Amino acid sequence: MSRICELTGKGRQVGHNVSHANNKTKRVFLPNLQNVTLMSEKLERSFKFRVSTHGLRSVEHNGGLDNWLLKTSDDKLSTAAQKVKRELVKAQAAA
Repeated sequence: MSRICELTGKGRQVGHNVSHANNKTKRVFLPNLQNVTLMSEKLERSFKFRVSTHGLRSVEHNGGLDNWLLKTSDDKLSTAAQKVKRELVKAQAAA
């Protein structure tokens, strides 16, 4: 399973460990991913996602999962999140 946030697209970053003698060795910075269950108010269902803690705060700040998915472009979302977004758009059009 890749270390990428399903809602924000945030992934690993590459950098250096720098010693006191200024020697540089490669290292990887991984996002803090958590398995969470988020509730969709319009669909009245819950969905499981692997989300970074930064992304989780962003979703809560924007008014929940529904608003976040409708505002975010598809290229940042995972395939599971894109499916949920399509369901939301369908439900919004029917209402």
